Amino acid sequence: MLRLAPEAGLKSPAATSREKSDMSTEVPVIDWHRLAKDAGGYSPLVFEFVRDGLQHASETVHRAENLGEDESRHVTGQELCEGLRDLAIRRYGPLARTVLDRWNVRCTADFGKVVFALIDVGVLRKTEDDSFEDFVDVYAFDEAFAEGELI
Repeated sequence: MLRLAPEAGLKSPAATSREKSDMSTEVPVIDWHRLAKDAGGYSPLVFEFVRDGLQHASETVHRAENLGEDESRHVTGQELCEGLRDLAIRRYGPLARTVLDRWNVRCTADFGKVVFALIDVGVLRKTEDDSFEDFVDVYAFDEAFAEGELI
């Protein structure tokens, strides 16, 4: 489903802030704070996390395949949600749920809102078959990030 748009040149919110004075790049500068607010009041940090999660999910799903640079590495909304869960646990351990909650991400549909905001600004691409519904109720955060699951 989802794939980084090669021309997008996604930069972290922190990197974008540092480069605001250099407007000579070909890639349009994204106002991460406004995008985060418009998408649903999320932290701008969640956009970088989703980008990293997409990379992680793609590598996990396509690990056995020998894909070239131009070949599709799309993942479904469900696969991305699973990859984001895995990445959150790897990065933040038992604090994964707390970190996501701090970013105002409380269910898999929130991941979908972030993803579709990134699609709208050209950072990610989707196929005709992809929809926001692919992100709804993929798993319950209470169960996916329960203490016993994080070990």
